[in-house]
Amino acid sequence: MIKEELIRRSPIRLFERSIQGGLKPGETGIIASQRGVGKTAVLVQLAMDKLLQGKKVIHVSFAQLRQDLFIRYEDIFDGFIAGKNPESEEELRNEIVKNRVLMNFNQDGMTLDMVVKSLRAMISEGGFAADTLIVDGFDFSRTDRGYVSRLRDFAKDMGLSIWCNCTVNGGEPRYDDANVPTIVKDFIDLIDVVVVLEPKPDHVELSVSKDRSGPSGKGPATRLDPKTLLLLES
Repeated sequence: MIKEELIRRSPIRLFERSIQGGLKPGETGIIASQRGVGKTAVLVQLAMDKLLQGKKVIHVSFAQLRQDLFIRYEDIFDGFIAGKNPESEEELRNEIVKNRVLMNFNQDGMTLDMVVKSLRAMISEGGFAADTLIVDGFDFSRTDRGYVSRLRDFAKDMGLSIWCNCTVNGGEPRYDDANVPTIVKDFIDLIDVVVVLEPKPDHVELSVSKDRSGPSGKGPATRLDPKTLLLLES
């Protein structure tokens, strides 16, 4: 079936091998880069991979409107199936929509308690047993260790893996000697995996800066096509 082929041949399998099989329940990962490199596109592809496996995903955005997110998912889905012409395309698309929840929050107007309450209600009371939480557009320069710690505790309590993106901006140095963003230095011990996106002449390079045991020192996990923003096979 086309779904099994998409899962098996996905470049995300290579990416997961670079971080010891992917995020586990209760773990938190960060995709970091400067603005406009492709962080949200990577998050959507990570979410799409889970959805193809029949798992449920909640995508929380602090930056994009729900409709804009919907378009991103449609674009990534079209890229995934390009050239495959699956007869079951509409059925597969409907299954993905059924297992996905898109939510918008305003970082200025929502406390963490309010965000967690909404998520817990969706999972526990709404019966949406999510496997993965995507946190998109959260400004890590405006948070503290306590916020990240409570979010991590929530993930552990609910059995969620959390992928966030992190915009690296401000003055130098933006990264430390291990290529970890300095913006997260005060709570880096609470982050299990850090992946950095760096633009190259003909692709965007994804490298693992931190794994569970500390600085990674590994080479590129995979690459991102700068035009389609899709992960490449090698």
